[in-house]
Amino acid sequence: MGSLTETIDLKRYGRLLAKAVPCVIATEAEHERALAVVETLVEKGEPNMTPEEDALLDLLTNLIRDYEAAAYPPREKSKPGDMVAFLLEQRAMKPSDLWPVIGSKGRVSEILSGKRSISKEQAKKLAEFFHVRADLFI
Repeated sequence: MGSLTETIDLKRYGRLLAKAVPCVIATEAEHERALAVVETLVEKGEPNMTPEEDALLDLLTNLIRDYEAAAYPPREKSKPGDMVAFLLEQRAMKPSDLWPVIGSKGRVSEILSGKRSISKEQAKKLAEFFHVRADLFI
């Protein structure tokens, strides 16, 4: 694979850069502007894009990816017991409503306090009870 300068017209690429003015994205407004340019390029379609437009698209997608990784870090996964407590609260239910699902008052209490993990079988029962995916409890 050749270098960038061997595959694109630098003058044409320079004009594209001057028009798009790409930079390290630091604000939501800059992020939106970069997304708009990317959308325009994507709408044009890969077979219709020039090598210079393809290079600009690559640059912008990298800048967007870096900004989004910093601005929207992955959230920490909820603890299974916290998820059960949240679902109970959202449905205005009490821990006693789970006794028939989990098996006993003690087990429900231990799960909600984080002292006991949720087995796969319990996760399936909770998923069916709450009408959600079982992986929320594992």
